[in-house]
Amino acid sequence: MTQTHSTGARGDSGPQVARLVASRVLDVPDFPKPGVIFKDLMPLFADGEVFREVIDGIVEYHGRDSFDAVVGIEARGFVIAAAIAYATGVGVVPVRKAGKLPRAAYSASYALEYGEATLEVHQDAFTAGHRVLVVDDVLATGGTAEATLDLVERAGGTVSGFTVLLELGFLEGRKKLAGRPVHALLTV
Repeated sequence: MTQTHSTGARGDSGPQVARLVASRVLDVPDFPKPGVIFKDLMPLFADGEVFREVIDGIVEYHGRDSFDAVVGIEARGFVIAAAIAYATGVGVVPVRKAGKLPRAAYSASYALEYGEATLEVHQDAFTAGHRVLVVDDVLATGGTAEATLDLVERAGGTVSGFTVLLELGFLEGRKKLAGRPVHALLTV
């Protein structure tokens, strides 16, 4: 494992925040399959001071009053969403893998960089016009994000923002989200 290089780090909240995130990302080769370098953000979550700075930075970027709920995408997005929701006093809505939600749900299937998946959200997750901040750990090819943003809207929410801790720019996921608000703390 190696640390993601933080010199010259860039992101939508500036180089200081990008360097902070980069300093807590570990590269894990050949996971989940040979040839893939997994970007492990668990060291960032484990460092209370850094995690607080990252969450505070996300809240400051979007503004405390710009959303009524936070959606976290399974699974690491749950950690980020819960912290933002707590910091701002709003609720958390999970977007989960298929079959994990107990009530009527909307579902969306999409392609991953190494497979396919289906996500779901409860049909009654939002009231009409509910402003929703969507968060996740990584933006790769954009399939997960695109499916989630569509699910939020199908369930009656209005996407007010989308934030990821890490964007893998070389996979061009932002292109799939053209016209959508995208905020990445670190782009590699």
